[in-house]
This record gives sequence, structure tokens and C-alpha cells, in this order.
Amino acid sequence: MQWSIKLGTVAGTEVRVHATFALLLIWIWVMHYRIGGPPAAFEGVAFIISVFLCVVLHEFGHIAAARYFGINTPNITLLPIGGLARLERSPDTPLEEFVIAIAGPLVNVAIAGLIVTVVGGALGWEQLLGPQDPRIDFLARLAGVNIFLVVFNMIPAFPMDGGRILRAILAWRLPWARATTLAARIGQSIALAMGIFGVFFNPLLILIAIFVYFAAETEAQGSDVQAISDDTSIFDVMITEFATLGPRARVGEAVELLLATSQSEFPVVDEAGRFEGLMTREGIVRAMKERGAGASVSDVMRRDIPALNEKSPIDFSLKLMREAQTSALPIVDSGERVVGLMNYETIGELMMLHYADEHFKPLGRHHQAPIARQQRPRRRYDHLDKE
Repeated sequence: MQWSIKLGTVAGTEVRVHATFALLLIWIWVMHYRIGGPPAAFEGVAFIISVFLCVVLHEFGHIAAARYFGINTPNITLLPIGGLARLERSPDTPLEEFVIAIAGPLVNVAIAGLIVTVVGGALGWEQLLGPQDPRIDFLARLAGVNIFLVVFNMIPAFPMDGGRILRAILAWRLPWARATTLAARIGQSIALAMGIFGVFFNPLLILIAIFVYFAAETEAQGSDVQAISDDTSIFDVMITEFATLGPRARVGEAVELLLATSQSEFPVVDEAGRFEGLMTREGIVRAMKERGAGASVSDVMRRDIPALNEKSPIDFSLKLMREAQTSALPIVDSGERVVGLMNYETIGELMMLHYADEHFKPLGRHHQAPIARQQRPRRRYDHLDKE
């Protein structure tokens, strides 16, 4: 994730914190300083750090459960609104999804129970339900926050754990894609109700409702891509007519291609057609501004773009595009020659066809009319590599 800083690695999982977390600490410092001076400010910051340690333990509850099922977690990122664990792959069965999702809240239950046991009879419900009040005992507030985390995460809406638990329960009876769609719609209904409630009582709920609503939509779309990907490979839908650039081409020639074709991304290939880099519309514009039309494409192209095998599933290409933060990926054959392109527009068109007809299934390259849009240059350039 952009703007995140690595804190360290625990059991093979990177722990990262988003830069905006510093803004939260500054805000907490200022608010508590106004209430009780430096002592209150230091205690407020210490409390927030303790809360996020509980969030880290919550995420490692998910990680431990995922590893039990053979799913690794490359990293977790701490955000001002909570933690985000990135699983290497999705769970294979409803049982795996249920166990992994519920493991996090169970960690918070254990933390709250441990604090209550240690403090004993000194805690009352008024203390546990007032974690925002700095006048309440530190441990009592921490126990209250963990109780809140359990309740909040069990709301049956994505991306909270409750939404994944709901999907797991539905998936015992329904196909995975259908269970995801139904769980997402339930979550969006809850988000709308939360937003309406926030209008009258707490504006913060409106922001949370917006986040939950769009997170549910993203989850549903991801499930649809997965459903299509199960029956379709990149070979069936990739763009097969496209223009390329040679490594000795100039930025000005890339500009000509950008204006002469409907493409936004151009693979840079050697004389044998092997992939060397990618020029995007944004990269071409930036190169023109910073280096000029005479700059070499090989000096400004992106070299960190991964290439995909033509037999790869569609959802894998989408994952790689997000991780590489690129708008397109080259598809290569067994000889590492570029034979196609995948971009967000192609995937979007595939999704539109799927929504138009739930029984839609790509025809494949062995048919005369492939489903995916073919990028057809208005002026044909097979390979630009002018001296």
C-alpha cells in the first residue's frame, strides 16, 4: 500500500503503518493536551498505541487461522480506522472463510476477558462503555475498546469480519458468487441505515457508511471476476491487435502512436518481440514534459512490469495490475514474446457482458469472433524502432 512504512517482520509477515497514522497521533496529542496538559497528552498517545497493538493481535488472529489452512499473509497495514491483512489467496471453503474471519474478534474477546480478570471487581459497565473518556482508568478503557472492536467487526457487512462470516454461512447453501453478492447487498443496506442514523446523531457514521458501502461493492465485483476467471483464461479475452515500440524509439514516436491509435499502453519489445518494458499514457506525457520528444523510450519506460503467461486466470492478472500499480500487463508465450495485452478496460467490458447475461461465457480463441475488444490502430504500426 502507498504511503506505508515498514515497522518490522513478525513470523514472516511484514507489519506496516500508514503515514496517516501519524496524523491521528498528533490529533490525539493536541486533544488530550488541551484537557490535561503534557501528562494527559502522553497518556492519550500511549492509549492509542495500545489500542493498535490490540488491532495487530486481532490481525494476527486472522493470520494464524489462515496459516492453519496453508494461506500465507505477506503483510498487514495499520490505518487510522484499523488494520488490513493481505492474504496470499482467498479461502477455498466456507469453513475456512468462517474460521479465518472469526479468529480476529475472538482475540479481542480474549484480551478483554484477560483485562477484566486482572482488574477484577474494579470494573463496571459504565467504565467499559466509556473508552473515549480520558478520566476512566487506562485498563478499563482498553477493555472497553476491545469489546467495541468485537461488536464493530461483527457487523454483517464487508469489509468487517461479520460480512465474511455471513458470506461463509450463506456459502454453505449457495454458490460462492451468489453468497458474496447477497452478503454485499445486506452490507450495503446496513450501510444505508447507518448513514441515515448518522445524519441525525453522529456525522462520523456517514463516513463509515460510505466506506462500508463501496467496500461491499468492491467485494461483490471481485467475486464476479473470480467466477468468470474459473472458466476463462487470459488467452480467451486478451487484446491481440496492438502497437508496440522498440527500445531505440524516441518519446516523440510514442506520442505519435498515442495520437494515432486507440491504445493507452504500449509494450516495448526487442527485435525478437520479447518484452522489455511498458510505456503508458501517463508515462509518455510525463516524459515529454521532463525529457522532451528526443528522449529514448528505454530511458523512461517502466521496467518493473511483470509479464503474464497466456494461460493465467483473469483474476490473477487483476491482482498483479493492482500490486504493480499499472493499467496494463503484457501477455507472453513460451518464448517470452508479447502476444497480447490485458488492461482494466478489457476486464471492465468482460464484466459488463457478464452482468448483461449471467450465463455469459467467453468463446475462446478457437472461435472466429473473440469476445474481447480488439485494439485496432487507425494507422498500423507493427513495431516502431526508428534510428
